[in-house]
Amino acid sequence: MTYRVRSAQQRRAEIQARATAMGIDDAFISDLVETFYGRIRAHERLGPIFAKTIDDWNEHLPKMKDFWSSVALTTGRYSGKPVPAHQKLTGVAKEDFSLWLGVFETTVRDLAPTPDVVPYFMERAERIAESLKLAMFTLPGLKKSRET
Repeated sequence: MTYRVRSAQQRRAEIQARATAMGIDDAFISDLVETFYGRIRAHERLGPIFAKTIDDWNEHLPKMKDFWSSVALTTGRYSGKPVPAHQKLTGVAKEDFSLWLGVFETTVRDLAPTPDVVPYFMERAERIAESLKLAMFTLPGLKKSRET
């Protein structure tokens, strides 16, 4: 295996060039986020979970666009804390992450400008879902034990 030494700026430029070649840009991410969360809000199981926590979707959606821009294009526009935000959700079960991923994948497939966009986004979405599941269901006792 050959390793290349690159600066963070070079790596970011390579990621952005790859994404651009696949048709991933701010307009695509905006459409993806708007469509995905529209579907989530209408989802029989997931909609009520999010509705309990998110009062203002006009405020939330730009944050999600910045999040996915940071994830997909390494723009660094998102500076929030996803784990604590998701830990506030009530009524979430581990199985809900499969539902979330299913809606996300369907949305990406429906909107993807090129076939390579689907695995590109799904790899990232699956890592995010796994990280949130670990924080919410496997490791939540660590935070509680530190507080006591």
